Amino acid sequence: MYSSVRERLIHLHHCRGVNWKTIARFLEVDPSLSSIFSFSYSDFAQLLSISPEQCSLLFQDLHSLAIQSMIKTYRDKNIHAITIFDRCYPPLLKHIFEPPWVLYARGNIEWLSSFKMISIVGTRKPTSEGIESLRLLLPPLISNGWLIVSGLAVGIDAAAHEMTIECGGKTIAVTAGGFQHIYPQQNRKLAEQLMRDHLILSEYPPHTKPQKWHFPLRNRIISGLSLGTVVIQAKERSGSLITAALALEQGREVFAVPGSILIEQSKGTNFLIQQGAKLVRSAADIIEEFFYLFPK
Repeated sequence: MYSSVRERLIHLHHCRGVNWKTIARFLEVDPSLSSIFSFSYSDFAQLLSISPEQCSLLFQDLHSLAIQSMIKTYRDKNIHAITIFDRCYPPLLKHIFEPPWVLYARGNIEWLSSFKMISIVGTRKPTSEGIESLRLLLPPLISNGWLIVSGLAVGIDAAAHEMTIECGGKTIAVTAGGFQHIYPQQNRKLAEQLMRDHLILSEYPPHTKPQKWHFPLRNRIISGLSLGTVVIQAKERSGSLITAALALEQGREVFAVPGSILIEQSKGTNFLIQQGAKLVRSAADIIEEFFYLFPK
């Protein structure tokens, strides 16, 4: 049915009920994934300890002509399915805990080979000071050759993408859910521009609707692509702090822009600084942290 492990992996990635650990188990049993397609219901039940209903769904999808046909349409839609075995898979991302087996990409996939990526995240409700902080930091980073990664969310994320475009830089958006269900819908026009002129990534097949639990998983990719994560305004409990925590777990740098103790949007960033994140007053504070990698 398929001639390579990457093609078999992409098909398997579309099957209902298959998760990261399922694929890891299959690769452990057969690194080529070729024998998986000849497994019986009982083989799946024994190997994965799943219910008969789950076995049935997996078996159906594994032999689904509809999935095969859908995957074949990706090239015509300018969708790239990039597996962890491919040379263009992002080098830094390979080293995180449970890296995505497959990434779906629309846009300039050549950028994925870059090491010089920095992620910028923050609150969905930034103040004028938060936006001005972004305006202060982004142009020097872009002129210094940094590629800006964020999550296409309302607020700081979207502003980071938009300002990078205005400044003539390069930006990557990582989405929760597939390309056919861009969230939030109000950023659809921005997403289309990124797909055309920049790059959008997802670890979910294009038809996948975003679920609540997709968002923290998305955050590990944002931080995992990057050498460091910059947080510009965040509340005490926010996705931005999750991204910062994941960056630390991945051994990456964490930066935070300080703010007034009187506003809610500064509580998260001030807390990060208390915990040891590097305080950022200018882009130079970020650039100098990586001087050993990119000396001028």
